Amino acid sequence: MAWTRRLTTAALAGVAILSASAAMAEAPSRGEILWDRYGVPHVYAKDEAGAFYGFGYAQAQNHADIIIRLYGEARGRAAEYWGESGVESDKWMLANDVPERAVKWREQQTPQFRKNLDAFAQGINDYARAHPDKISPEVKAVLPVSGVDVMAHAHRLMNFIYIAPQAATMGSDASSNNGSNAWAVAPSKSASGATMLLANPHLPWPTSYFTYFEADLNGPGFKMYGATQVGLPVLRFAFNDRMGFTNTVNTLVGSTNYQLTPKDGGYLFDGEVLPFETRSKTFKVKQADGGLRTQTLELRSSVHGPVFERKDGALVALRVAGLDRPGGLAQYWDMGKSKSFAEFETILKRLQVPKFNIIYGDREGHIQFLDNGILPKHAQGDLKYWSGLVPGDTSATLWSDVHGYEDLPKVTDPATGFVQNANDPPWLATYPQAIKHGDFAPYVANNGPMSLRAQWSVKLLDQPGKISFDDFVSRKLSTHTLMADRVLPDLLEAARSDPDPQVQEAVRLLTAWDRKTEAASRAALLFETWAARFAPNNFASQANYKVKWSADAPIDTPRGIADPAAAVQMLKAAIAETKEKYGALDRPFGEVSRFHIDDVNLPASGGFGNTGLFHTFTWGPLKDGQRTPNHGETWISLVEFSRPIKAVGLMAYGNASQPGSPHRSDQLKHLSDGTFRTLWTTRKAVEANLEERTAY
Repeated sequence: MAWTRRLTTAALAGVAILSASAAMAEAPSRGEILWDRYGVPHVYAKDEAGAFYGFGYAQAQNHADIIIRLYGEARGRAAEYWGESGVESDKWMLANDVPERAVKWREQQTPQFRKNLDAFAQGINDYARAHPDKISPEVKAVLPVSGVDVMAHAHRLMNFIYIAPQAATMGSDASSNNGSNAWAVAPSKSASGATMLLANPHLPWPTSYFTYFEADLNGPGFKMYGATQVGLPVLRFAFNDRMGFTNTVNTLVGSTNYQLTPKDGGYLFDGEVLPFETRSKTFKVKQADGGLRTQTLELRSSVHGPVFERKDGALVALRVAGLDRPGGLAQYWDMGKSKSFAEFETILKRLQVPKFNIIYGDREGHIQFLDNGILPKHAQGDLKYWSGLVPGDTSATLWSDVHGYEDLPKVTDPATGFVQNANDPPWLATYPQAIKHGDFAPYVANNGPMSLRAQWSVKLLDQPGKISFDDFVSRKLSTHTLMADRVLPDLLEAARSDPDPQVQEAVRLLTAWDRKTEAASRAALLFETWAARFAPNNFASQANYKVKWSADAPIDTPRGIADPAAAVQMLKAAIAETKEKYGALDRPFGEVSRFHIDDVNLPASGGFGNTGLFHTFTWGPLKDGQRTPNHGETWISLVEFSRPIKAVGLMAYGNASQPGSPHRSDQLKHLSDGTFRTLWTTRKAVEANLEERTAY
């Protein structure tokens, strides 16, 4: 059982002068958590399982309600706990055998990693037992949780949210704003001669399985500082004094949706009618009166995998790569413990992590970009083909093997001195190009187009001269809007001859604009409103550009306006819309766009990535004249592997979601000001910024 001591201001002053005998008297039996003043847990453990226990306890303290709910969903028992709202989730879990596979996957771990998973779950349970008043009553039915629940949640997240989202199989809108930025700069490009690494994932802000948690894990033979998604027992974004790695979402297609042709109660396959394999499962649904209704789920499978019927009547069979690879969590853990790039690469070759680009940098000067994932081998088709509904009536499309590490696009220690990714295809991982689309199977990734955000990412690094750590930080915070460079000259030239005084007002406003989307920017809202008309479909359409994106000029296209007169008409419509929505043509961007959580409400900067903004936010709808992020900057860390290392960062929305926590919004001021926290990576620094101590 853990105990916690809250430190008052007076106690904080006394921490530094505790006598050696007093410190020894308070020494924990397995480990301790030192909580800094931003709610970040620094776990110091005597062994691996002790670190996992402390990590689980810490996650529960800051995010218990989310985690426990997620574990209940991964069990396939959401409807039993919370009623009809959980039915579709349960069907998806049960049809794809997530709960059963989680049992097998836990058993397939090494004895040590099984202990780790169980210890993480026990940490959650012990926090809940010690602090029942801190846990929402509606999630308590899920407790206690187990190592199987930890594995089930990770399996659900990786394989059936990222790799095979339910919406894609069932024919719903599967569009996603998930994304990230990542940079690694080699000593040859660094002013200090030390490698630098940026981790910068973008995910939704509302709490969910995408919520991030920052932590520092220490024990014999390991030290890892970074972040992960709540409920996961390992850090997915991590660094220490020697090395670090980060992830970005890639376009790798690790699952296939096959369209079946039903016939005579079965389905056609290679000219024959094959019968479905059938089975049934039951689950419970909580009723309004608290009682439970038992519901039966009739399941069918084809040679491809489980079969689902869409609302339009189409039969779709789902096949997911990597369901025989239970080692994703262990691979992340071992990546963080690696002692050299050679060892790190050996661990990567396991290919247990089913998706995500992995970007690496270390003190020895190695950097790497890897288009990582478990990718099926195909004899035909490109990415678009395998991303859609694939004919399921022939064995010619039924894959059974996957690519090895040697087949995946990667860039290691390039002469350019940097690698980057902003969710673009892998071909511009560095610039000039080191790898090309034509050297790989056409279904690995598209050749383009490269997004404007990704182009700006390259341009921020591909500048003459070496990059200092201060440069590195300031470039990360860039709010320059690349799309304005590409189209604004043509728009202004065409609009200057229009007699409409409102157009001339807009011309003056846009001409004076520095093309940055800062809180004080008075033209940014107008440009964003016009850009949404010029480039519909989330600013991605190129139909109105004069020059479309070209692989021959990948970071300088698209550009220009095909029909300037039409663009001016779009400007007139944008003027009217801007005034109607925001109350004035020149309303400061930060008066409308806000970082608002609980009672903290601050002006914001940054915007839509497809307009070429590296400091990325997707803004939600207006409410009471303001809008807040529904997606964008979350965890940010910038590290220079000097001696000692330099590390700054931010958890944009705070490191806690539990009601009443002071850490739900305490980092918004940094986000609004465009500043970072120093990341306290040594025990001495943590002790100097201590808020609370938990021993176990």
